[in-house]
Amino acid sequence: MKTTMTLTGLTLALLASTAHAELRLGASLSATGPAAFLGDPEAKTLEMLVEELNANGGINGEDVVLTLYDDGGDPNKARTFATRLIEDDGVVAIIGGSTTGTTMAIADLADGEGIPFISLAGAVSIIDPVREFVFKTPHTDRMACEKIFTDMQAQGTTVIGMISGTDGFGASMQAQCKDVAGDYDITIAADETYGPGDADMTPQLTNIANTDGIQAVLNPGFGQGPAVVTRNYAQLGIDLPLYQSHGVASNGFIELAGADAAEGVRLPGTALLIADILPDDDPQKEVATTYKAAFEEQAGQPVSTFGGYAHDAFALMVDAMTRAGSDDPQDIRDALEATSGLIGTTGTYTFSETDHLGLDLSAFRMLEIVDGGWSAID
Repeated sequence: MKTTMTLTGLTLALLASTAHAELRLGASLSATGPAAFLGDPEAKTLEMLVEELNANGGINGEDVVLTLYDDGGDPNKARTFATRLIEDDGVVAIIGGSTTGTTMAIADLADGEGIPFISLAGAVSIIDPVREFVFKTPHTDRMACEKIFTDMQAQGTTVIGMISGTDGFGASMQAQCKDVAGDYDITIAADETYGPGDADMTPQLTNIANTDGIQAVLNPGFGQGPAVVTRNYAQLGIDLPLYQSHGVASNGFIELAGADAAEGVRLPGTALLIADILPDDDPQKEVATTYKAAFEEQAGQPVSTFGGYAHDAFALMVDAMTRAGSDDPQDIRDALEATSGLIGTTGTYTFSETDHLGLDLSAFRMLEIVDGGWSAID
């Protein structure tokens, strides 16, 4: 799929008589395939925001032209499309990488070619070590581990079992959780894994449940795997707290797992999922509720954390392009790195030379699934 989104609503006469400058923005997203639950709302969000921006005058009087490719979650396709965006489509910046795999395929190319790139994937390796032209909007998997372990520590939990996906995100978060568990006095007494296509995790969960001393279970992963884990967990009647990652922070996860099975599941998420119940003085209230209302009206589907990542990436890029006053990729990159206090649906971003994420742990909200919906723990 290739989508080119330009300004709508101008008359043919105006188009014929006016030479209008353009800023070319590229995107490679997993709008179809196994990661479509990530890429579909991301693509719809970017298309919506570009249309809205151009209808209001664009950036410094210039329209934004979005060239969007669907990589289907395939890193090879993502790299091919990134090459096409840079060499053939002449973009000055790229948003995308719905998954860690597709992000890493784009990141090396974008950094080498000097094109600013904002990733929508979770792994800490995307921005650590820092690459000059690579930024990201989601919290890292390491931060998710820290947020979860902070909650476990508050509950008096010291011994856990872990069941992780072997996909790029699951494997990365598993490693990060192991690395920081000791900082929270947490012992991982059972450590199981599953493949992306596995349809039954009862053997692994039974091993965990039969391990002495287990007080809670953590499932790093995204896609259908965590939903299967959650259903199997309920079927086995395991009476221990179950924690998921921010990789499943959407209503789609609740629907896939089933509201009854998902009841009580805890995970770190964003303000967007609880936009309607945020206090009026919450700095993210206006941004989250405005985006939520616009997306749900236009897309006809519930808002998701993942679309929020695209919203924030676009807001960051528009802000940087506006301040740069230039279509030079180096100028845009420099303006991105100088971003300070930009409020998004995911948190408040402040980048620096040594930080291309720009969020701290306070940007995460600890959430619990209650009665088929989201409830804030903190």
